[in-house]
Amino acid sequence: MLEIQSNNPKLTIEEIEKFEQNNAITLPSEYKSFLLKYNGGYPMQSNFYIHGSNGDFESILNIFYGIGDMYDNLQKNIDFLDELFEVGFIPIADDPGGNQICICISEKNFGEIRFWEHELGNENELDNLLFVSKSFSVFIDSLFD
Repeated sequence: MLEIQSNNPKLTIEEIEKFEQNNAITLPSEYKSFLLKYNGGYPMQSNFYIHGSNGDFESILNIFYGIGDMYDNLQKNIDFLDELFEVGFIPIADDPGGNQICICISEKNFGEIRFWEHELGNENELDNLLFVSKSFSVFIDSLFD
């Protein structure tokens, strides 16, 4: 069972809908439920697998971003990493090295979780997005110590 440490303010569905409207996006329902319950934070089970072309490898989730007035907020990271937004993904978390865990917001692969390794240096940002899981709930269920 997922445990999150979060001191972030609780969200309402109206605040999430306003966030979606301001960014002209739709968030997957399971991710919205997570935001309503935790609004970001530090997971106690934080390891996960990334499925790369050279095999699977492991990373650590540092923090989930929240919505609102906090250091690790979702809007700041969307604005800062606009190249991900342009290819249909938003960063929802990071690892200790600054790589991003992203969720797909485009119709194709909607809700899929990808790992953006910023040091790969591929010109096409999609090539830097490595597969993690088909959905947010599968991703959450796969986190381990």
